[in-house]
Amino acid sequence: MLYTVYEMQRAWLAGLGSMAQTGSEWLLSPSNPLSYASSSPVMARALEVFAHATAPRGKPAFGLDTVIIEGEIISVTEDIVARKPFGQLKHFKRDVSGRSDPRVLIIAPMSGHYATLLRGTVERLLPSHEVYITDWRDAKKVPMSDGHFDFNDYIDYIIEFAGIVGPGSHMLAVCQPAVPAYAAIAIMSADNNPATPLTLTMMGGPVDTRKAPTSVDDLATERPFAWFEQNVVARVPDVHPGAGRKVYPGFLQLAGFMSMNLANHMNSHWEMFKHLVAGDDDSADATKAFYDEYRSVCDMTAEFYLQTIDVVFQRQLVAKGEFVHRGKLVDPAAIDRTALLAIEGERDDISGLGQTKAALDIATGLPESKKRYFMAAGAGHYGIFNGRKWREVIAPVVENFIRSHDDVKHTALPKVIVVPLNRTEPREIAGIEVA
Repeated sequence: MLYTVYEMQRAWLAGLGSMAQTGSEWLLSPSNPLSYASSSPVMARALEVFAHATAPRGKPAFGLDTVIIEGEIISVTEDIVARKPFGQLKHFKRDVSGRSDPRVLIIAPMSGHYATLLRGTVERLLPSHEVYITDWRDAKKVPMSDGHFDFNDYIDYIIEFAGIVGPGSHMLAVCQPAVPAYAAIAIMSADNNPATPLTLTMMGGPVDTRKAPTSVDDLATERPFAWFEQNVVARVPDVHPGAGRKVYPGFLQLAGFMSMNLANHMNSHWEMFKHLVAGDDDSADATKAFYDEYRSVCDMTAEFYLQTIDVVFQRQLVAKGEFVHRGKLVDPAAIDRTALLAIEGERDDISGLGQTKAALDIATGLPESKKRYFMAAGAGHYGIFNGRKWREVIAPVVENFIRSHDDVKHTALPKVIVVPLNRTEPREIAGIEVA
């Protein structure tokens, strides 16, 4: 019922938004005598902001068609290496010869947003790496006949994709997947899997949520497990391919994140309105681009969401060494050769300081020489993997860590100059650095 009501509201708002956009264009048209009234531009821009806020959104494109390596523009092709019901493995294939760069598999979050949320992460690593990424599907688009997908399946996908990328590769997990990626490395290490990555970089991940709990952790623990089953799980309406599937809707996830910084989001839209009225289209477009991505949400299967609440947030089973995968105990001490890098942001309000670093402490079978911790001063959660701090401060740490633990002598790191897509100056929107 909840999902059906949302779909009706979305369709209604989309219609109003379309009318608002038409009204905005009419008020700004030189052929309209009313456009010369002093109040018309203000009214037009207000309608434009409303139209943008209510516009329906689908899956964004990565839009990474080229990369600059050593001053040369190189074409990039998105190659789907493997397809599975709930996700695909994507390779950003660079048309370049004469380079030997490390292969890195980026594990994108399954947390309500598409993998394109890591566009800036991919963009920065492309000049110096062969980049692969997990491109998860929107659960409402997966037919019931394709079965279910839970936390254990997520781990299986990671292990399978790592095998496809092949031995001697590296893995990077951003936010939520730090935990299943860590579990996957422990499983692969215990099984002596030849495709076990040489390194695992975990960025802002909730490995042990008992350390420095945030409002996100509090939300997941202050209510009993049954509450989540009864209040945030809905069935996909008949209008979608996944009709009947139980999901945690993306619109609920978005509402939760928006409410955490509601005042900042309202101020961002107010600033966008003022930029439009003043004719500062570049600044307004930057805000629009941010919200186009931020509001593009997808559903998670109910079983994955609920198991994550239980395993990661309420019982911290992986951190305690008590998680059982396919009948076998996942022992962090089994990690004995994959070098670990834990990265945290000083101002991270999603995964508190110490939650990711805990992965180093519980990997008791790994030599200290293969462990590294980096705290990004002044960085918030999104600033860890996107924006200026990521490009200029954090990415070099990741690059050097990967190369220092690689078995192959690779081509020297190129001098990287990255101009953010559609933006030229650092900006913050809703407290999140986006350029």
